[in-house]
Amino acid sequence: MQLAIHCQSYLDGLCRSCSQLTQPYPQQLTTKQQTMSQLPIDAACWLAPVASATGGFRNKAKMVVMGSAQNPILGILNEHGSVDLSQCPLYPVAFQQAFSFIRQFITQVGIDPYDVATRRGELKYVLLSQPDAATGQWMLRFVLRSQHHVAAMRKHLPSLLQRWPELAVCSANIQPEHKAVLEGELEIMLTAQDKLRALVNDVPLYLSVQSFFQTNTDVAAALYQTARQWTESLPVQRVWDLFCGVGGFALHVASAQRQVTGIEISEQAIQSAKRSAEELAVSIDFRALDATAFSLRQQESPELLIVNPPRRGLGDALCQQISKLNPEFLLYSSCNPVTLAKDLAQLPQYQALKAQLFDMFPHTEHAEVLVLLRLLR
Repeated sequence: MQLAIHCQSYLDGLCRSCSQLTQPYPQQLTTKQQTMSQLPIDAACWLAPVASATGGFRNKAKMVVMGSAQNPILGILNEHGSVDLSQCPLYPVAFQQAFSFIRQFITQVGIDPYDVATRRGELKYVLLSQPDAATGQWMLRFVLRSQHHVAAMRKHLPSLLQRWPELAVCSANIQPEHKAVLEGELEIMLTAQDKLRALVNDVPLYLSVQSFFQTNTDVAAALYQTARQWTESLPVQRVWDLFCGVGGFALHVASAQRQVTGIEISEQAIQSAKRSAEELAVSIDFRALDATAFSLRQQESPELLIVNPPRRGLGDALCQQISKLNPEFLLYSSCNPVTLAKDLAQLPQYQALKAQLFDMFPHTEHAEVLVLLRLLR
């Protein structure tokens, strides 16, 4: 079987997460671009897709912990049983050493993996990320059923840091419920440092343990840079960035001539965004608010509205309010073309100027799309 990138787990039939792996990568891009033709966007607006590296591009790993404390397995649990994915070719080589350190620590502390069938054990997941490989720094979260092992984790953490000094941020998340929920509300920091600094293009982003950041740093950098290039010459002074997260889009489009407002419901993310703005010496009004509730209270429209909603899209209420405010330009970043199409159908007064596919997730059907639209007069 010919694969776009060699993957032994796929060849052995153990993992099918990369559903398009049998297609050559150029064909994958062509197929995704053809799928975009179903969106209500004129074909002439589409630019060439932004490609990704085919392997070693993932900056984060969500691993189910299986096996035993003496022999932990990091990977997925499916119909084949416990599948070790520590050698997955989507991760940079440095992840393999990191996984080794994590397994050693689990054994040293003696944390039994959680068994779904018997509801026994403690450790459910490990979440590992390195958003900026240039710094060499890592963030690691352990998702546990209870706080039972937290004291032992604190005791043995110095020896882990001695072996792995690049581990900058480490925490324990407590998720006591027996259901398909990744993390709980309680986060216990194990290190003094609680954020990683990632330089994306020329913009520093500060990521906490629960911050959203794209899985593919290089393609994310291209996405932000494209947003900057598409909007830098627009005749706009007032800019809103809704669902701004830690400020990626707002920080890239800000200038001394613009009044930029960033809205995000997470207070932690807003504090990170403010830290970045202070470091860059740019004035941005970042606020921890619900995006729809914020827009409904506004009487004055921005000239440029940037939206980067979750997979569910903007929703009816926000689309209706956008139609009332009618900003001159709309920049929509979408991780779900289905909801993007639904939202654009509710905004027929806008015409696309440019659209581009960013292949954040090679070997899958997922697509990230950026669209610049202008109000029809």
